[in-house]
Amino acid sequence: MARQDWLGTALIVATLIMIGVAIVFAFAVAPTPQPEVGGDVQRIFYFHVGIAWVAGLALLVTSAASVLYLWRGEQRRHDIVAAASVEIGIVFGILTITSGMFWARPVWGAWWTWDPRLTTTAITLFIYVAYLMLRNTIDDPQRRARFSAVYGIVAFASVPITYFSTTWWNTLHPAPVLSAGLTPAMRSAMFPSLIAFTLMYVVLLRARIRIEHTADEITLLKQQVLSS
Repeated sequence: MARQDWLGTALIVATLIMIGVAIVFAFAVAPTPQPEVGGDVQRIFYFHVGIAWVAGLALLVTSAASVLYLWRGEQRRHDIVAAASVEIGIVFGILTITSGMFWARPVWGAWWTWDPRLTTTAITLFIYVAYLMLRNTIDDPQRRARFSAVYGIVAFASVPITYFSTTWWNTLHPAPVLSAGLTPAMRSAMFPSLIAFTLMYVVLLRARIRIEHTADEITLLKQQVLSS
């Protein structure tokens, strides 16, 4: 237990440090954006990309955990990881859309447009909200986990569709970061943000898993008390 506590503390400290580094790099190291791309509002990009990355990562983990749940004999720990990760993915998905809107308003002149990237992102978000709704409508734990695992695997198809939407369709949204031709200074400002938000995801996932394990222990104790 002590080792786990030290690991959790180390992750939190590392996350806070990297958030500070990301802020400094985004505002002090990154080059001053040109007025035609929004000026200083373009600095949202360095955080927006990190947030969007975590949203996709979280949903990937949900899909992987769902595969493991069905493949490895329906183990409860895989279901916990899948459910915990999708909750984080939804939160970061909302933050992705929100941060993008703050960039779009001064650059595009509108908070929202039915651009393919924005539309597919919103659809993906609704798909995974439905995942949580599905879990809440099934009382039997094993049946709930089994149905959720299948849904979590199929639903992940929406994530690559969202990512490649800027390539497959005409869109106002900038191209994916890896093909956007970033300058070295821009890359040095972006990667601390990616690392910071990835660490934040790990911290949140561990905390959510621990809460679910505690809830299981409480449920087991209640059953033992009632049966005694």
